[in-house]
Amino acid sequence: MMGINRLQGIGYLMALGAILIVVQLVRIQTNVSAQKYSEVAAQTYNYETKVITPERGNIYDRWGSLLAGNTKVYEVGVSRNELGGEKNRETIARAAADILGLNYTEVLRLINGTYEEDGLLYVTLGSNFTPEQVNQLIELNRQYEDLPTPPKGQVNPSLRGMHWVPSLRRSYPEGRLASNVLGFYYYGGGAGEQGGYLGVEQKYEHLLAGRPTKVSVAVNPNAVEEIPDVPPGASIVLTIDREIQAMTEEVLDKAVEESGSKGGTIIIMDPRNGDILAMATNPRLDPNNYSEYYEIFPEDQPLNPAVSLTYEPGSVFKVLTMAAAIDAGVVTPDTEFVDTGVYMAGGLPIYNWDRGAWGPQTMTGCMQHSLNVCLSWVADQLGPTQFYEYLKAFGIDHRTNIDLADERIWPLRLPGDPYWTPLSLATNSFGQGLATTPIQMITAISALANDGKMMAPHVMHSYVQDGRQYEFKSIVLGSPVSAETARTVTEMLAQSLEQEASNALVPGYRVAGKTGTGEIAKGAEGYSTNLTNASFVGWGPVDDPRFIVYVWLQEPTSSPWGSVVAAPVFSEVVQKLVVYLNLPPDDIRLQLSP
Repeated sequence: MMGINRLQGIGYLMALGAILIVVQLVRIQTNVSAQKYSEVAAQTYNYETKVITPERGNIYDRWGSLLAGNTKVYEVGVSRNELGGEKNRETIARAAADILGLNYTEVLRLINGTYEEDGLLYVTLGSNFTPEQVNQLIELNRQYEDLPTPPKGQVNPSLRGMHWVPSLRRSYPEGRLASNVLGFYYYGGGAGEQGGYLGVEQKYEHLLAGRPTKVSVAVNPNAVEEIPDVPPGASIVLTIDREIQAMTEEVLDKAVEESGSKGGTIIIMDPRNGDILAMATNPRLDPNNYSEYYEIFPEDQPLNPAVSLTYEPGSVFKVLTMAAAIDAGVVTPDTEFVDTGVYMAGGLPIYNWDRGAWGPQTMTGCMQHSLNVCLSWVADQLGPTQFYEYLKAFGIDHRTNIDLADERIWPLRLPGDPYWTPLSLATNSFGQGLATTPIQMITAISALANDGKMMAPHVMHSYVQDGRQYEFKSIVLGSPVSAETARTVTEMLAQSLEQEASNALVPGYRVAGKTGTGEIAKGAEGYSTNLTNASFVGWGPVDDPRFIVYVWLQEPTSSPWGSVVAAPVFSEVVQKLVVYLNLPPDDIRLQLSP
C-alpha cells in the first residue's frame, strides 16, 4: 500500500513539473511574440515607405551640348490647418499674386475653403515656380518675422501656412531645337501616366528614368535619418550635331515659307554608319510648353513626320527601281529605250510627268529627264518577282527600327494581294501607288552611297550609366545591291544633275541625286490635280560619300515640282554642311588624299 502511495506521489510531482514547463514555454513564447509585435508596430507606426525617384538622365548632342536636362522648380501650397485669421490669408493671396503671378481672388477662394467642402487640408497653388520666385517669398517671410510686436489687438502680416517644396522638372534649354527628335516629358494624369512621350524621351525611357527605390523614412522628424542617394538615370549622347541641326532647321523654315508648303522635313545621315546628323521638321513644338501640342499638330500631322508620316514619294523612288534593274543585269546605263510618251500597263496608259514623248534615251537619260514611261518599261524587264524582292531588300516593306518612338509604315502591296494589278508594277516603279516615310527612303537609298551596304539609322551615339559609357555599334541591315551597282548608279545620277544644270548642284563638289514630285492620293476621289509632295535626295562627294540628304516639302504652292522647290534646298544645305564637316572642295581634297 505504501509502495502504491509513493508511486502516486512521484506521478503528481512529474505532472506538476510538466505543467511548470508548459507555463514557462507559454511565457517565453508570449514574450517573443510581444517583442516581434513591438518591432512590427515600431516599423508600422514610426516609419513610412517612400519611393525615391532618381534624377532623370540628360540628353546631349554628339559634342556635349545639353538638349534636355532638369531644372529645380518649386511646388507652392497652403496648409489650411496652419492658417491664422483673415489678415494672414489676405497676405498669402497678395504674395501669390505679386510674386507668383497668380490670381488674388482665386487664391483667396482656395485657401478659405474648408475640409468639409472639398476634403483638402493642403491646397496646391502651383508646381512650376522658379527658385527666384521662391527666394522672394523667403525674403518677404523674413521681413514679416522681423517686424516688431504689434500693439494689442493688431496682428502683423504673415505667410504662416504657406509652404514651398523643391523638385526637378524636365527642361529643354534650346526650346524648339530638335524637339521632333527629343519628344518631351509628360506630367499630366497620375504618377503612373507621367514619363517620356515620343522621340528619344519615350524610346529610351527605361534608361533615362533610372530605377525608383523604396526606402523607409522615420515619421518622427526628430528621428529622420539621411535618405540614401539613388543613382540617376542614364544620360544619352545623340548622333545629332547641334550646329548642323540648327542650320538645317533654319534652311527648312525658310524653304517652307518661301514655297508656301504645309510642312517639311530634312534628314542628314552619314551613310557609312547610319548616324543621323540632323533631322529637321516643320512645324515644331517647344517641349517646355507641350500643352500646345494639339494646337500645332492637327490629327494628320505627327510630331516627327520624318518617321511617323507615310506619303507617296514619287520620282525619288526611281533610284531604287534603276538600281535593282542594273544589279539584276536587265539594263545597263547605256541601254536604249525609245520614249513614245505612253506605255501600256495592265491595259491602262502610263504617261510622263509632262505628257511629252522624249524619243531615244539611254537609262541615264531616263533618270535625267525622270521619265515615268521608261521606268515602267524597266520594271517590266525585272518582272514582279524580282522587282518586289529588291524593294524588300531595300527595306520598303518594314520599319527601319530607328531608335525613335512612333515609327510607322504603310504595307507594300504585292502580287496576289487584294487590289494589286499589273498596273501597280508600273506605278510603283516611279513611286506612286505605294507609301513610305522619309526615314525609309533615306535608309534605302543610302546603300547607293555606301558601296551597296545599308546601315541602320540611329540617333543614339552612346549612353552613360553608373560612370561608364556604352557606345552604339553600327549595324548593317543588308546589302540590297553590289558595290559596283551602287557606284554605277551614283555616277549616273551625278551625270544627270550635271547635264541638266540642276538647281541641286553644289559649287566645288560633285554630288549625285534625284528629284521627286509625287501626286497626292485623295481616297475615293483619286489623285489631287493641284497638290504634290516635292522631294530631293542627294549624296556626296561622289567619289567618297560622307553625307546623304533627304528633302521633303509637303504640298508646296509656289511650284509643284521637286526640281524647282526641293533641289535648291538640298544645294543650300550641302553648301553649309561641308563647312561644318570640314570637307574641302573636291580638287583640294583629292590633292590632299594619299
